[in-house]
Amino acid sequence: MNRSSFATLPDALSVEYQWLNAERADSPIAVFLHEGLGSIAMWRDWPQTLCDALGLRGLVYSRPGYGRSTPRTPGVKWSVDFMHRQACDVLPALLDTLGIDAAERRRMWLIGHSDGGSIALLYAAAFPKALAGAVVLAPHVTVEQESVDAIRATKHAYENTGMREKLARYHDDVDSAFFGWNDIWLDPAFRAWDITGELASIACPLLAIQGEDDEYASMAQIDTIAEYVPQTKLAKLPDCGHSPHRQMPERVNDSIVAYMRGL
Repeated sequence: MNRSSFATLPDALSVEYQWLNAERADSPIAVFLHEGLGSIAMWRDWPQTLCDALGLRGLVYSRPGYGRSTPRTPGVKWSVDFMHRQACDVLPALLDTLGIDAAERRRMWLIGHSDGGSIALLYAAAFPKALAGAVVLAPHVTVEQESVDAIRATKHAYENTGMREKLARYHDDVDSAFFGWNDIWLDPAFRAWDITGELASIACPLLAIQGEDDEYASMAQIDTIAEYVPQTKLAKLPDCGHSPHRQMPERVNDSIVAYMRGL
């Protein structure tokens, strides 16, 4: 993986980012949006592998609160609309800071996993003319009981097993990353979070991928996307859980490459 750089956004937020295949100055950009406990480092080499297969430039970054980016302020709890803020404020500010202009954004793809997939959907809905397409892996559009149960179990593992020590390799402030995500998902107010009403604004091509054994959500998540976004192509992977790009990287890459080249 390349060396990280840092961009300064409004409110003095420092965001860790890396370019992949930066020498391909004329190629479209794929922006990778990590999951609720992710960071640049936790993607490992998958973004590079996919960009190489597609001949794309890649932009990976750690959202504020994660990786080497500015940690969440102690005691500050994320709001129910935290993913909307990432899609409508933080990501556009990062693109502005990096000089990615309107013409490049119209050719840009978003590739998001889990919470990152939801952020990709929200960006595509908010900026329907500023995107070439999106690929979402195990995204959330509503809060299901099985999601809450799995996230509660993850909290128990974080507090009672070696999970905290493992995650600390990927985040400067591991408690900032974990509890920012875990606290809001377990907040009773978050049970009403529902972005289905915004999906119909998505105009770009959309590929939604989910494992049939996803421990964090049911297949209703991507089925709902297809109901609201008729151009969606679904890829349902048997014997696969919540992280298809880690559990079945070749299958996922083949699906994404075939979809994008088919367009």
